[in-house]
Order: sequence, then structure tokens, then C-alpha cells
Amino acid sequence: MPSVHSSPCYPMENPAIASLLRHNTTGEKRNKFSTGGLLKMFKLFPMLTSGCKMVALLGRPRKPMLKDSATTGTIFGYRKGRVSLAIQEDTRQMPIFLIELPMLTSALNKEMASDIVRIALESETKTNKKKLLEEFVWAVYCNGRKVGYSIRRKQMSDDELHVMQHLRGVSMGAGVLPNASEKETSDGEMTYMRARFERVVGSKDSEALYMINPDGAQCPELSIFFVRAH
Repeated sequence: MPSVHSSPCYPMENPAIASLLRHNTTGEKRNKFSTGGLLKMFKLFPMLTSGCKMVALLGRPRKPMLKDSATTGTIFGYRKGRVSLAIQEDTRQMPIFLIELPMLTSALNKEMASDIVRIALESETKTNKKKLLEEFVWAVYCNGRKVGYSIRRKQMSDDELHVMQHLRGVSMGAGVLPNASEKETSDGEMTYMRARFERVVGSKDSEALYMINPDGAQCPELSIFFVRAH
């Protein structure tokens, strides 16, 4: 399986991912990003506590704060557990794509130290009968390194449903969610980062999500790529 490099300085062996990367990296310089940004908020998770009331307040609206065609992506997981990815076209509806990534939340936090995170999911299925995001088995790469395989979820777990319900009125943000029950879990608190993404369809076998930065920076902090191998 070809490796997936996260930096435009490296040659891309997978032409589908390379074409998607060029959408936002060709001839583009990295903006200075000294303050703000959702990734920087996400890196503050160890400093946050479950006493934060912001999420409870943001979760009350029945309508999304921003109305547009942008796709919503949510990365969430317990501090000591694995991180999950949910893609939604409407935050009031169930995700169109939900998967638990084969990496710990703490490991993702370390990747975010570079301020640029690129997650690539590659399906090895060689049939075109399904839409790309309907594939089940995915090889997962993070910043060019393969971290393992994951299976897309057909149904949400109680924890995942809890997260989606609490964030149904949140367009973007990062923080700590209240526990689904009063019992403390060994994996710590549930943390999340939600952002809006520009969805780019390269072909029936390749799609990409580019994070829309709230501060207007040109270079995305987070990009997610979906590719089906030929």
C-alpha cells in the first residue's frame, strides 16, 4: 500500500491524494498562526475540566448557528481512549460517516503540536458499487504515517449518540462534554473538537475535507482525505 505523506515537500505516490492536496497547498505559504484556532483549543484539553458549562449551553439550540452548505466534522474521544471521527451534512441529523480511528486521543494531541494535521483514510475495496463514504474497511494514516485499520460504524454506540445529541446546536468549537452518566470512567473525560469543512470531490474514488478556519487563515489546520484504491 502506498504511503501517504502529509507535506507538499514530499512526492505523493497516490495520485488521487496528491490531486486533493494540491487544492490547498500548491503555491501557498503557511500563515503565522500564533493565537486562536480550533487545534490550539484542542491541545488545551488536559487543562480543561468537566465543570465547563459552555457545552451544555451551546447544546440547547435546535437549529445550527451557521446555515450554509459546509460539512461538519467532529473529532471526539475519552482522554485515555481512542478518538472517533463523525462527518455530518446537518448537525441535527445522524452522521453520514462515523468511524473510530486506531489511535489514542493523546497520540492525536501530539500530532497537533505541528499545527497541521492530515488524516487519510484509504479503502482497499476494488468495486464501485458503493459510494466512497459507504465503504467499511479503511487503512488510516495520520501525517503520513500508517496507524492501522478501522471499520466504519453502521450504528452509533451510547457514547457516540450522547456526543451527537449534546453538540446538535454547535457549529464549531472544542471542549469537554459532561459524562453520559454520573459514574466516572477509567478513560477520563470526553473531549471534542468540531469544525466546518469545505468538501471537495475529486472523483468517485477520492474526496477531501478542508477545515474552514474561523480566523480566516488561508492554510487549513486540519484536512481529511478519503481514497479508494484502484
